[in-house]
Amino acid sequence: MIGHRSFSARLTLALVLLLLGYGAFVAFLGRHVASEHEQESLQRLSHGLAKHIVEHWPHITQATPDATDQAARESLLSMLMVVNPGIQVYVLDADGRVEAYIGEPGMVREHQVDLDAVRAFLGGASLPLRGSDPIQPGVPRIFSAAMFPPRAGDTRPPGYLYVVLNGTASDQVAGQLSLRQVWLGAGIAGAVGLLVTLLVGTFTFRRLTLPLLRMAKKIGDYSLRNHSVTAIEQAQVAHDGDEVKAIGSAFDEMVQRIEAQNDREQQQIGAHREMIASVAHDLRTPMTALHGHLEALSSQALDQPALRDRVLAAALTQSNKVRRLTQQLFELAALQSNGHVLHRERFRLDDLVADTVQKFELHEQQPPVTLHGEAPGPIDLDGDLHLIERALSNLIDNAMRHAPGDTPVRVSLRRQGGRAEILIEDGGPGLPEELIDRLEQEKSLRDPPVRRTSGGIGGLGLAIAQRVAILHGGSLKPLLSTKGGTLLCLALPLAD
Repeated sequence: MIGHRSFSARLTLALVLLLLGYGAFVAFLGRHVASEHEQESLQRLSHGLAKHIVEHWPHITQATPDATDQAARESLLSMLMVVNPGIQVYVLDADGRVEAYIGEPGMVREHQVDLDAVRAFLGGASLPLRGSDPIQPGVPRIFSAAMFPPRAGDTRPPGYLYVVLNGTASDQVAGQLSLRQVWLGAGIAGAVGLLVTLLVGTFTFRRLTLPLLRMAKKIGDYSLRNHSVTAIEQAQVAHDGDEVKAIGSAFDEMVQRIEAQNDREQQQIGAHREMIASVAHDLRTPMTALHGHLEALSSQALDQPALRDRVLAAALTQSNKVRRLTQQLFELAALQSNGHVLHRERFRLDDLVADTVQKFELHEQQPPVTLHGEAPGPIDLDGDLHLIERALSNLIDNAMRHAPGDTPVRVSLRRQGGRAEILIEDGGPGLPEELIDRLEQEKSLRDPPVRRTSGGIGGLGLAIAQRVAILHGGSLKPLLSTKGGTLLCLALPLAD
């Protein structure tokens, strides 16, 4: 569940956990220090209690008291227990075994007391010192101790008076007070402090992470507008709500886009260089021939009019090649620019096709161009009339230049659903495989340019027709020709 929280929510949760951990540590440490201080204070205050009893009630030190002394001892020990129920008074022998205890019979569970702690206490060791508890074995207790004064003829110490200062009764009273007062007050104070700290911390985190949240929202909106993330990634980011993750993903995506853009620019630079080299190759041959023909005309060596006319006709032919190539390059560059605007108007496509075919028929060029098929009737189109006429002219011109002289180029028009389809078919050798693949996959014919086996660039007329079709929402695709040549279909959407 933590992975689905926002960055500010996770910061707040981390603050809560740190505060709880710190509060628990402080509570544990405070309780430990308070307990140590309390026990050290109690042991210092009662340090001389056992010694005072031994000095003022010497009959308690007798090993074998008579009945009167035994009664006095019990009376003294009972008085001490009544005055302070938290203490436990024991009479120990020289080996630390319990000889007497005033209390309920059977309460003493451990009859041996550790004398090392008693000797350290008598030797003035630093407090607090903890010793054995005969009633609760294994629980260390603070104590006061005094050695009985030696008697004449004794070779060993007569014993010790051992007073436990914080017995079980003291624990019960302290536990009740802690539960009812100390812990209640500490809990209330801790809860109030935690709540105030959380409110201040949450407000501070929200203020600090607000710019980060706004940046993540802007990045998410930009990604959605530009479709730069998939639907699954969008749902995941929206579900996670993690600002840092969103910014990190956006940064990775930006790096990928920059690298992809750099790769495209490098490809475009290479394609541009290739285009320049190919254009130079295509222009060099007709320009060289044109220059030679012009030199021949200027030398005045052609005295025969018939020869002069042939040279002039050849020069005009080369000039037309240069004109057509440069015109196609300029048109393609204009169509590929981002700022190109179509001059739309409503016109009859069937009339445009008929007029274009008639234009080629009047030139009496070979092979002939014919209008084939049944007339589809009036077909209205909403588009740029000049560009569509130019695209159709380029397709017919290409068909004429590649088809054999005795096979006519057939142009037909048909209505197909909501589209008008212009079919141009010739009996030539067909298009190169690279051009066919690009047309079928609707890929650009100019990016990168198509190179001819003989050098230079090819497909300029097709590239212009393809671009015109795309600008009008249509397409240019090859179809299977019944004559074994090339059959192209220029599809354009009909007017509403």
